[in-house]
Amino acid sequence: MVTNFNYHSVIRMMGVLFLVLGMAFIPTIAVALIYREYFEASCFAATMVPCFIVGFVLMRIFSPSGLRTKQRDVYLIVSLCWIVSSIVGCIPLIVTGALPNPVDAFFEICSGFSTTGASVLNDIEGQARSVLFWRSFTHWLGGMGIIVFAAALLPSMGIGGQLVASAEAPGPTLSKTRAKFSDTAKDLYKLYLVFTGVEIILLMIGGLSLYDAAIHTFGTVGTGGFSNYSASVGHFQSPYIEWVIIVFMVLCGVNFNLYFLIPKKRIKEFFSDEELRLYLGLIVTLAGLSSVMLVAKGVFDNVGETIRTATFHIVSVITTTGYVTADFDLWPTFCKMALMLVMITGACQSSTGGGVKIIRILTSIKFVNRGFFLKLHPNRVSNLTINKKKVEQNVATDIVYFVFLYVATLFIGAFLISFDGKDMITNFSAAMTCLSNVGPGFGGVGPAFNFSGYSDFSTFILAILMIAGRLELFTFVMLFSPHFWNSNRA
Repeated sequence: MVTNFNYHSVIRMMGVLFLVLGMAFIPTIAVALIYREYFEASCFAATMVPCFIVGFVLMRIFSPSGLRTKQRDVYLIVSLCWIVSSIVGCIPLIVTGALPNPVDAFFEICSGFSTTGASVLNDIEGQARSVLFWRSFTHWLGGMGIIVFAAALLPSMGIGGQLVASAEAPGPTLSKTRAKFSDTAKDLYKLYLVFTGVEIILLMIGGLSLYDAAIHTFGTVGTGGFSNYSASVGHFQSPYIEWVIIVFMVLCGVNFNLYFLIPKKRIKEFFSDEELRLYLGLIVTLAGLSSVMLVAKGVFDNVGETIRTATFHIVSVITTTGYVTADFDLWPTFCKMALMLVMITGACQSSTGGGVKIIRILTSIKFVNRGFFLKLHPNRVSNLTINKKKVEQNVATDIVYFVFLYVATLFIGAFLISFDGKDMITNFSAAMTCLSNVGPGFGGVGPAFNFSGYSDFSTFILAILMIAGRLELFTFVMLFSPHFWNSNRA
């Protein structure tokens, strides 16, 4: 017997999604018109209009029903939203001819919405400005979460917004700043808009055009990494630009909920957060050690450039942004191991970054330490705490499940794409960087290359890994469980 879903809510959410996608195309169409890219403008408009029509029809027919939205409905809604968004979002890339292969186009937009930044585009500078704007704008939309964006724009979704958005992690949705979730979503987007506006201004002060500044801000605050230049941020050859981007990558890798402590004058609580301390500690330690190694090997001309470049890439990878200014695949092995380490850890919970998340790493370390303690003192009571609050056993168990699922998914993904015959480092890092939503990997998918060398099968597998990683595995992988679809096995 197939589980009874609340299909009314599921379809209504699809209506909300189509309306949001329709509105999301408007800035791109404006960019196309400004740069007189009339063909591209017509292609985006031809995708936008049906989105509005389908959205309005579904919202009209499926009005709020009052039926309770169950956890199964939530998993289905969130997964469908991300899959449908990627399918609809890739249509303009196909019809404009930017990526005529549907699998490549799907991969590119999955990479955009999931804020991965991995690309199959070979001639980036040769693409239409509106096309490059759209793929970077998907970073901005996906960074905070499509459903959080929908809740901020359309508060009357009538679908239990908090429950749905909580399954859309890693967007900042774990804590409510206001009684109504739609108000919380608006608060989050106000902060997101402030970061966006301030960075655009600072980048323009550094000499970037409004267009270039917007593109790289979308990639920074969304921790995505798409650039409109093949050399990424390295194209500008500007220490000022690099430091501005470093600062905002760090800021957007922090738990967004912590920022709401500052207006309440709870500064001490902000800086005493254990996850934040480990996050900043990893950045400082690994950037420092990498700088020492790079200086010792004489990779760069001076110490200042070495520190800046090492810091840029450690921050870029730990926040899963993926911008580059140098080919780190040519660096000493220690530096590459440091980058691989933070590629796995990722940023803080409820940030726009991906990866396993610092909070899970911190909890796992404490969990193991507690295990050693209990082996030595089996009769002692030892509670696991984070920020002086007890971590419940079920939470610790969920983290163990997640870590196992992450490792299993990583190896399965790397195994499946190995049929293309590429070397082990390339395949393993490709699967890891897509699952962690980072962007560049090592070997054949390093900073000097992209993912265009993979077959359609492998490209599709990597796209699925990006969505699964962005939804933190459980929400998406749950759809493949027989227990999810069959109520008799629940």
